[in-house]
Amino acid sequence: MTGTTGAPNDASGAPSTPPGATGPTGTPGTPAATDPTGTPGGAAAPLHLAVALDGAGWHPAAWREEGARPGELLDAAYWADLVAEAERGLLDFVTIEDALGLQSAAFHLPDDRTDQVRGSIDAVLLAAHLAPLTTHIGLVPTTNVTHTEPFHLAIGIATLDHASKGRAGWRPQISSRASDAAHFGRRTTPQLTEDDVTDSELISQPLRALFAEGAEVVEAARQLWDSWEDDAEIRDAATGRFIDRDKVHPIDFQGSTFSVKGPSITPRTPQGQPLVVSLAHATTPYEFAALSSDVVAITPHDRAGTAAILTQVAEAVERTGRDVSDRPLRTFADLIVFLDDEPGAAARRKARLDEVAGSELASDAEIFTGTPAELADLLLDWRSTGLDGFRLRPGTLPHDLTAITRGLVPELQRRGVFRTEYASTTLRGHLGLARPTSRYAKAG
Repeated sequence: MTGTTGAPNDASGAPSTPPGATGPTGTPGTPAATDPTGTPGGAAAPLHLAVALDGAGWHPAAWREEGARPGELLDAAYWADLVAEAERGLLDFVTIEDALGLQSAAFHLPDDRTDQVRGSIDAVLLAAHLAPLTTHIGLVPTTNVTHTEPFHLAIGIATLDHASKGRAGWRPQISSRASDAAHFGRRTTPQLTEDDVTDSELISQPLRALFAEGAEVVEAARQLWDSWEDDAEIRDAATGRFIDRDKVHPIDFQGSTFSVKGPSITPRTPQGQPLVVSLAHATTPYEFAALSSDVVAITPHDRAGTAAILTQVAEAVERTGRDVSDRPLRTFADLIVFLDDEPGAAARRKARLDEVAGSELASDAEIFTGTPAELADLLLDWRSTGLDGFRLRPGTLPHDLTAITRGLVPELQRRGVFRTEYASTTLRGHLGLARPTSRYAKAG
């Protein structure tokens, strides 16, 4: 296993984790039946797996690797193949990256490089295309919440939940690059400095107001998702009543920078509330996750760091007053993975890609190179700290995705820790999360 840190090669709103910024480490204790984040502990808890899909893979030179399909990155069929493979591996969900600016080697600034993948397609629209081509796997597109209207975001994700029959998720992302604001011309956002991006806590400080606004966007979306009660649609041709207007509610949401009258134009969805997933590296995004998310993906670099971050997340849950008995928070850890059956082959492949790229891969997440069995050992070791699952970022596509579904998954199944078939038809069901009742429904 190798691990490097520095500017992330994703465009997440949450900052990268530099060396030493994961907080104090300690020896984790035996997980209780339920930890402060609402995560079930114990060996009997199922292991959850997701994959993060991004272009040709998470290595910037992945598009030049043998077997890559760089000419198809904007083709829907390419993405359909990837998601079908992920579903074949019985994974819980896939996330699809998106951003408001072109990809960049720098976390906080655009660049003019021509040797890396640049250009992408809209993640929500892509997920909607993939919905009828799949049957079980969750679809979690990324959207920006800083420059996009909350009403449009809410109905887009609600529509995806209808299209997928209850498999929609949403990864809200703030705009951490000031240059993104120029695409809209309505506002400016803080410009991060070179000093800021050396430390995850320093990055989050100037972005704190954007995270607070982002939490309001998610809350407005959740209220819009609730604004139609489950039985608001009558559809009785004989009486001429299509809806019960008393069960469609304005939300009158007032945020610090926006307001939303409501109701939604989209009726209540199969999941009631589509799943919200966030990526978090520091105190402020941990609080965002505690306020807004159903799943938080963290970026530890070892077992002790995992335990320390889970403690920080639990503290954020306590500060925000979240009732985890009513709203559990599932915790996943992110890893970039290079997998090959032959010992040492994955490390050699990564080294070759680093040479092609001209520098060693740096990431916010730990970078793993090894065999599926070695990765299974690591996942089970880290899971013992209280994690619910892992979001794996394939270093190259489709190679490392296939290695996950056809190498790692069978290995985990042999160890009795991963499903052998889907037991649910909804994303919430995969993760053991109940379907919430609309806040506007009258009790009884």
